[in-house]
Amino acid sequence: MSTPRLTTTSYVVLGMLAMRGPSTSYQLKRAVGRSVGYFWPFPHAQLYSEPKRLVELGLLDVQTEDEGRRRQTFSVTDAGLTALTQWLREPTEEPLQVRDVGELKLFFAELTDPADVLALAARQVAQHEERIATYEDMQARFGDRGELAHRMVPLRLGLAMEYAALQFWQDLQKERS
Repeated sequence: MSTPRLTTTSYVVLGMLAMRGPSTSYQLKRAVGRSVGYFWPFPHAQLYSEPKRLVELGLLDVQTEDEGRRRQTFSVTDAGLTALTQWLREPTEEPLQVRDVGELKLFFAELTDPADVLALAARQVAQHEERIATYEDMQARFGDRGELAHRMVPLRLGLAMEYAALQFWQDLQKERS
């Protein structure tokens, strides 16, 4: 019998449930949107299908309401926690993944007008400023909460990347103006 393949989404589900405790798929979607979704985007529909698959694999338990909407609440099993812990211990050699539509459009900029590149740069500056404001707000609200210290470390990397991207687009604006 082969070992079932777990995806990054599998580990996001296992990790979120291990950190948060029992949750519905909707609660997982909201929690991901306010945390790892900032740096690991994926279709949130997977947060409705993946927990069911993980139940079948014995990595999650599920409790279904007897009445009403019959919501399903998922919790991580000992086997799920073991799988998550093993994954966390494995070093990763995957390169940094950046899915930046602005950068993709910039690659093809020779096919458009210079004014379009300036407009793209201006919008990118605004977007990165907005994201920096969001991250700095998160840092101000949660940065001194000791129980969240480990979760704040990726925020520092996110801020550094946003500042680097902001500087790049601002420099491009100056070069092209």
